[in-house]
Amino acid sequence: QVQLVDSGGGLVQAGGSLRLSCAASGRTSSIYSMGWFRQAPGKEREFVAAFTYSGGSTLYADSVKGRFTISRDNAENPVYLQMNSLKPEDTAVYYCAAGRAFVLYASGYDYWGQGTQVTVSS
Repeated sequence: QVQLVDSGGGLVQAGGSLRLSCAASGRTSSIYSMGWFRQAPGKEREFVAAFTYSGGSTLYADSVKGRFTISRDNAENPVYLQMNSLKPEDTAVYYCAAGRAFVLYASGYDYWGQGTQVTVSS
């Protein structure tokens, strides 16, 4: 089993920045990729970004490309989602995910964080 704890959400004005963190524990050796998804009220959960645990490959949703960066300093540190130039439409609950596949759909991930709220005011 893998446990994920995501944090770092908050309230920010449009154009501002936030950095989300996702700490993984447990059988992290089973993780191939980690990603971030988000879900706004009344909408389905949507892909934001993902990368292979080794750091070799990354994927971004078109809506965040150039503004968000997924990264990890080293194997001992959390996974981060640096979010810059935030827009009101980025408002959502953000979820960290981990799994054995490097894909854009939520069902491809086995483990999930509890979610952290990001609110961007106009």
